[in-house]
Amino acid sequence: MNSDNENILSQSVSAEEYVAWRSLIVSRIEQSKLKAIFNVNAELLSLYWSIGNEILQKQTKYGWGAQVIDNLSHDLSVRFPDDRGYSIRNLKYMRQFAQSYPDFPIVQVPLAQLEGIRVWNLALSRLRAEGGEFVQVPLAQITWYHHISLLSKVKNLAQRAFYIAETVKNGWSRDVMLMQISNGYIDAIGNAVNNFDVALPSPISDLAKYTFKDPYNFSFLGTVALQNELSIEKELASRVTDFLLEMGRGFAFVGRQYHIEVGNDDYYIDILMYNLKLHCYVVVELKSVEFRPEFVSKLNFYISAIDEKVKQQEDKPTIGLLLCRSKSNEKARFALRGITQPLGIAEYETQQLFAEVASSLPQMESDIVDSVIDEEVSHDDK
Repeated sequence: MNSDNENILSQSVSAEEYVAWRSLIVSRIEQSKLKAIFNVNAELLSLYWSIGNEILQKQTKYGWGAQVIDNLSHDLSVRFPDDRGYSIRNLKYMRQFAQSYPDFPIVQVPLAQLEGIRVWNLALSRLRAEGGEFVQVPLAQITWYHHISLLSKVKNLAQRAFYIAETVKNGWSRDVMLMQISNGYIDAIGNAVNNFDVALPSPISDLAKYTFKDPYNFSFLGTVALQNELSIEKELASRVTDFLLEMGRGFAFVGRQYHIEVGNDDYYIDILMYNLKLHCYVVVELKSVEFRPEFVSKLNFYISAIDEKVKQQEDKPTIGLLLCRSKSNEKARFALRGITQPLGIAEYETQQLFAEVASSLPQMESDIVDSVIDEEVSHDDK
């Protein structure tokens, strides 16, 4: 702000008041632009649906074959040479789009079809209480390119509705959405073994369940199966954007090997994060071996330390997340009994598991393999 503006402001309004007012104007402009983009997308989807629906009607009523799409594509491309949306392939997608979503501009899914999707359970119970028989998801919330990818990759209507809602909630690009589909996001989300029901009040416990998943896919690290936890931490910290994307929307990276002092002794937490939706710190412990019950005790200790030494009054209780190479769900559930701190246990995957790498190296003697595993386990005492 130049001196003339400052002099003018000083006569009538403080600089702080001006900045607050300016921020409000900027916010309104950004919202208006976003609304314009949304309206353009909604209009495009409406146009494409209507074209696809008319193709369906003509083919049904008059028995027109596939040739009508070829002819229409040619004629529209000649009439609108600058538009690339009237290719034969895109017209076929329009027909599929209209056929898949007869209730446009929404996708309407019967509750019965959603019962098999575990992560929709809370929404289902609320809808039943209201007497609803369907879940309705607006289609114009995502782009045409999201839609044609979903149509080809996800055949189940209820699952497509789920991915539409998740794409909107998480702000996924088309490529990220496809990656989440490929990684089995729908089966992983909310799947971590946890004690949130007893350790957190409702509805925070429900939100926490939906925040964590099992397994986590760290394939972006490449083949790190032979490395110890410290090496994996370094890789995750160097690829923090990919790491945060895999953790999910709302996570912020605080630090790795986060130092805390308890009883004049130094301790180092593998990874400390903060979740903006849960308003709490998340202590992440990495284990490059199979889950062991004693891992829970150490993570429980770290949660208590963060609660007492780092957590502020406005923060919610700290949550722990134990990531292991593999686990027995039964052992994990038993280990959580009696634990009062909120804690989740999940697996993580990289491109190859240790056993797969070891099996590809026939020259590696069993005692050498055992020594590598023992070395990784000893890192737990760092």
